[in-house]
Amino acid sequence: DMLGRFCKALKNGEEKKVEDIFESYLKKTISIRDTFVRKEMKENFYHGILLGILSFKDGWTVTSNRESGNGFSDILIQIDDSDIGIVIEVKYSDDEDQLEKDCKEALKQIKDRDYSQKLRDAGFHRILKYGIACQIKTCKVLVEI
Repeated sequence: DMLGRFCKALKNGEEKKVEDIFESYLKKTISIRDTFVRKEMKENFYHGILLGILSFKDGWTVTSNRESGNGFSDILIQIDDSDIGIVIEVKYSDDEDQLEKDCKEALKQIKDRDYSQKLRDAGFHRILKYGIACQIKTCKVLVEI
């Protein structure tokens, strides 16, 4: 049920629903000890959680750290039998006050490095770009369509 609701909200560009579902998942599953690592490793932790969730969605091709544009996007999603592609860039915030700023930085990175290039080349016309910032058990999600 959670997977279905999360993926539907992601596909529809419903950033608040994506945020609420993902944050609820974090609160139910992770420990504050899970982020007791160097900052660059913290981002990888949330990246991995998202990959684990998304990998179970039938009809979605989910790739990690795939070269696209001028860099490597965190997560690229191609939805079968659809004109929708999704790019996700994950950031770790040092405190909750930074979440929105870090989401905007993630969206800027997607644009500046043209991470949606691979999806455009594959024929996708509606590309949703997500900046997701996490801080322990909270998150913020912003989307550009």
